[in-house]
Amino acid sequence: MIDKFYTAMKTLKPNTEMTWNGEIQTEDDFNKVQWKTGEDSNGVIISTTTCPHSEITWVKVKAEMDKL
Repeated sequence: MIDKFYTAMKTLKPNTEMTWNGEIQTEDDFNKVQWKTGEDSNGVIISTTTCPHSEITWVKVKAEMDKL
């Protein structure tokens, strides 16, 4: 499943920077993904669990994962 999530994400928006733990199988799992939104002046990553990309939703990710 990890490979399916990664592949789905690369299909929807290549070069998206994010991190996650475990497998992404449900919307609840998807809502725990840490999305990179920038870096502070010290180069420390700023992240959020709210996806900042309008073209990426759980419904779209799941549909791509189901194709694999």
